[in-house]
Amino acid sequence: MARAASHRSDIEMFHVMDVLAAAAARREQGLEVVSLAAGQPSTPAPAPVLAAVRAALDADPLGYTESLGTSALREAIAGHHRRLHGIDVSASDVVVTTGSSGAFTLIFLAAFDIGDQVAMARPGYPAYRNTLAALGCEVIELDCGPATRYAPTPAMLDALDSPPAGLIVASPANPTGTVLAPDELAALARWCDAHGTLLISDEIYHGIEYGIEYGSAGDDSPIPATSSAWSTSRESVVVGSVSKYFSMTGWRLGWMLVPARYRRAVERLTANMTICPPAIAQAGALAAFGPESIAECNSHVRRYATNRRLLLDGLAGLGVTDIAPPDGAFYLYADIAHLTDDSLTWCRDVLAETGVAVTPGVDFDSVAGGHTVRMSFAGSTAEVDRALDLLQPVLRRS
Repeated sequence: MARAASHRSDIEMFHVMDVLAAAAARREQGLEVVSLAAGQPSTPAPAPVLAAVRAALDADPLGYTESLGTSALREAIAGHHRRLHGIDVSASDVVVTTGSSGAFTLIFLAAFDIGDQVAMARPGYPAYRNTLAALGCEVIELDCGPATRYAPTPAMLDALDSPPAGLIVASPANPTGTVLAPDELAALARWCDAHGTLLISDEIYHGIEYGIEYGSAGDDSPIPATSSAWSTSRESVVVGSVSKYFSMTGWRLGWMLVPARYRRAVERLTANMTICPPAIAQAGALAAFGPESIAECNSHVRRYATNRRLLLDGLAGLGVTDIAPPDGAFYLYADIAHLTDDSLTWCRDVLAETGVAVTPGVDFDSVAGGHTVRMSFAGSTAEVDRALDLLQPVLRRS
């Protein structure tokens, strides 16, 4: 008798991938699709990155690299953190990984054992929860809502029966866009240090922030600048990526700043699991941190800011105003309880009726996600405008 799939594989699907598959099937039928679902930029990698890859294809054998990443790239990433956050980072602190997804898997394996409790915000990125579950950890979801701007607090951690082995925070966050104020992130880092909890700080959306006018349309309260967990505690783990700000999602390259006590464990794991990060992506990413690439990426952020305001105002005009504070990243996370309590079916029906792809909130919130959705504004301004036109009939229903 053939063996069935393992119990560890029995985790929740990342439903946005089903939405993207349905959208692709619709395109193949010659029907219009406007996607507000994909959490990725619509632009290619910066021009210097593309030029570096073309040169590498001609001159570099592109064989295995060091398991932790090339020394040149690790130094470039360290320099990026020194410039961005003013913190002391050396190449030896950096571990290059196969996407930030690879970073999370590696640190989960290196730091946590089966049965360990790891806390995260709800709503929050589902791959944290699902990967931890597959690895045998117990996930503690912290109920985060408008009162704390959808972010965890030390008071929530104090209310737990015992300190968890780990805490995952994201700033800017997916799906809410919340940016933690520097003092808020510092307070969480200090709590974790005091209680023996490993803080894992997801900082992959750094660089995509909007200065002022966050929250619902018309709110012009200033947001704080993003800060790094390493500004407070080098006992934490910081996760970064070229995917979002640098517009390189498919290149599958991320990194971690790792405390010394975990580095050899991470190296053993990655040497066996992936050998090394993709060589071609590493060659290209070396050029991502230069001034020409940064200028190109900043031009994308200005477009996201335009799209964000267009979507906020357009949704408000259509009766959707209960939205998490989109301080950063490129998402709006909206409550549509007046329209549905089954976001999975609603998103499927909206795609079929209008051609607009939207992500169901059940991906991000296992309790209240039935009446929430995430909309990405990382595409072109014309696409956001078109999506609002197409969504009018379904959003005006109540």
